[in-house]
Amino acid sequence: MIVVMSPQATHEQTELASALLRENGLTPVPAKAAGATLLVSEGTGSPELSASVERSAGVERVVVVPGAQRLTSRTYHPEDTRVTAGGPDGSTLGGPGFLVIAGPCAVETPQQMSTVVDVVAEAGAGMLRGGAFKPRTSPYSFQGLGVSGLALLAEQRMRTGLPVVTEVVAPADVERVAEESDMLQIGTRNMQNFALLREAGASGRPVLLKRGMAATIEEWLLAAEYLMQMGNGDVVLCERGIRSFERSTRFTLDLSAVAEAKRLTHLPVIVDPSHSTGQPHLVGPMSLAAAACGADGLLIDVHTNARGALCDGAQALDAPQFTELMDRLRPVVEAVGRTLARPRSRSLAQV
Repeated sequence: MIVVMSPQATHEQTELASALLRENGLTPVPAKAAGATLLVSEGTGSPELSASVERSAGVERVVVVPGAQRLTSRTYHPEDTRVTAGGPDGSTLGGPGFLVIAGPCAVETPQQMSTVVDVVAEAGAGMLRGGAFKPRTSPYSFQGLGVSGLALLAEQRMRTGLPVVTEVVAPADVERVAEESDMLQIGTRNMQNFALLREAGASGRPVLLKRGMAATIEEWLLAAEYLMQMGNGDVVLCERGIRSFERSTRFTLDLSAVAEAKRLTHLPVIVDPSHSTGQPHLVGPMSLAAAACGADGLLIDVHTNARGALCDGAQALDAPQFTELMDRLRPVVEAVGRTLARPRSRSLAQV
């Protein structure tokens, strides 16, 4: 059950509604959404309780949501959510636009960033990606440049006008990463790092939440609930492949999860064909399939010197491959009634 309090509700009225829920065996958890106070409980209660709570002073409406979802559910929020990164004139995920986020898996050098960013911007990407902090399977692998990598990302944002998304891996880093980026990424290994989710949810920045490599769709959506429960409605889901017995690809890209998530939730859903397949020749076909099945965008690795990349170079597209993909993507996106999205504040002259 979700109790939406009126914006004019007093503290006393909120406490009375909470007490009524507790008296009937429910445990309300305070939350915020669009400036309103919410009382969210795991149980649904009876129809009589819903009617009684809705009549309470200060209560705007009561939403009874079946299943485990609450704030991510279309029952609570039937309309598609649109998430804009980079301010009012930034890049939007959801709605009629299809947004391509592209860049290197890891930030390495100023020259590398400038070269790659020129390629993706000219080809039509609407947002930049790049990892400053890299959680790796092996402790001996490149872990990212850290704070200095954030500075390089910020330079590219200033130079091009394209918003930036980058991963945050520790709760203590959230504030600093939020200062230097337009969207925080929660990676697959941290999808259920609940302390990190709460900090990211309270950061004031949009959050890109990757599906855990062994997570069910329900677990993925419940991880998004942690972000939204902290008052952050700007959440984007990213399908990035799940662990299976197949060895010819890095992971198994679950495009059925995209369609199912779009049915269950109002949040935008994008696809990462790079980390899921691990094969450059599969990135293109899976990108086209993602656009066709209803995804709101893509997250693609691009590197102009993949052989020398410090992180995941084997899966990165080079400049000609990315440019060709963008050309092939346009008619597919248009065939499903969408257009390639770009930030309104950016012009090619800035690159």
